[in-house]
Amino acid sequence: MSYPPEGLSETLKDLPEWIKLGCGNGEYICPEKGANFPGDVCPAELPDLSKHNNLCANALKEKPEIYAKYKDVKTPGGVSLAKCIKTGIDNPGHPHILTCGLVAGDEDCFTTFKDLFDIVVGQRNGNYAPDAKHSTDMDVSKLSKTKIDPDGKYVLTTRCRTGRSVRGLPLPPACSFEQRRETERVVVKGLNRLTGELAGKYYPLNGSKSMEGAMDTEKEEKLRKNGNLFQEPDSTLLLSSGCGRHWPDARGIFHNDAENFFVWVNEEDQMRIVSMEKGDNITAIFTRFANATSEIQKCLKEEGYDFMHNDHLGFILTCPSNLGTGLRAGAMVTVPKFSARPDFKDILKKMRLQARGTAGVDSASTGGTWDISNSDRLGMSEVQLCNLFIEGIAQVIKWEKKLEAGESIDEEVANAKPLGI
Repeated sequence: MSYPPEGLSETLKDLPEWIKLGCGNGEYICPEKGANFPGDVCPAELPDLSKHNNLCANALKEKPEIYAKYKDVKTPGGVSLAKCIKTGIDNPGHPHILTCGLVAGDEDCFTTFKDLFDIVVGQRNGNYAPDAKHSTDMDVSKLSKTKIDPDGKYVLTTRCRTGRSVRGLPLPPACSFEQRRETERVVVKGLNRLTGELAGKYYPLNGSKSMEGAMDTEKEEKLRKNGNLFQEPDSTLLLSSGCGRHWPDARGIFHNDAENFFVWVNEEDQMRIVSMEKGDNITAIFTRFANATSEIQKCLKEEGYDFMHNDHLGFILTCPSNLGTGLRAGAMVTVPKFSARPDFKDILKKMRLQARGTAGVDSASTGGTWDISNSDRLGMSEVQLCNLFIEGIAQVIKWEKKLEAGESIDEEVANAKPLGI
């Protein structure tokens, strides 16, 4: 078969079979991994979810009438309930790690399947109400002036990351081969018009046939080594969601000449926008980030498109965990003494922060270095979340200094709370 859209890319030939099954033209069906739920039409009966633990499965267990109500329903764009819940049914979940188990195939999923999405969105985002309003604010002048790392010895790098979706085109779980290429076309056309410090070049993934100029393996390896490029989906969560189909076609990365601004195209979201640099200059990073999102939106509008956005959910993205701002303001921070405390992550949770290891979600730390960021995405504006991050990380560094000096911080951390909001 000829790739694409049929067959598989030659660049995937060395991957395990269970990954290859999710990178072709069809739905991900892999008995080895328990991925058997159809992604197009729901079976008449809801499968046994007694051993499942994710937000979607738990909602369906508690209210099976939701499945009965929506199992034969599709959005105006043709996305079925099966497409949205397949990843949550194929993947039972973990006793201690609660995933959403639900994705949106297009913007209308949030209204067509409102009963289910309201439950998952609310539980994932601090009991966010079905009628709540989300505020968007990218005003750089409102950022906190607090210096995160006055000594310049604790923060390695800082970044702001968000996602954006193009209104009128389906999201990655449900788009066709042609629609994914159209998403890439319109996004890249906008990116190629960026000027000044944002000016750069788009590089399709090695093996993509959608555009000229696909990068070679050396370029890919360099970007991945520096943590700036995604790879093929290597989890059943992503494969069952449908995000791996036709991989790597119509995927790629744009970066500016200074390599401190990146846009991922057609990974889990249509766009992942990242502004980053060494050190703690969050004002410069957020300014670049705000300017970039604004300029990309202008270019899309000139093509007759726009971002997916509404007053309730803010910016629309594939996973309910990234709605609202989609913003993760984070820093790689070296705090070996503070992070050695058994209550380290619990303290951060009280501050509405979260810690990831040096290689991302669920990874370990190296030498007391952690990627610490805001944990919320929805219900607060971009500026509010960024200020929460700034004040929170500044406090964490103060605690690290006290521990270095042999002082106790027990009383202070017992009263830890969100700062800067």
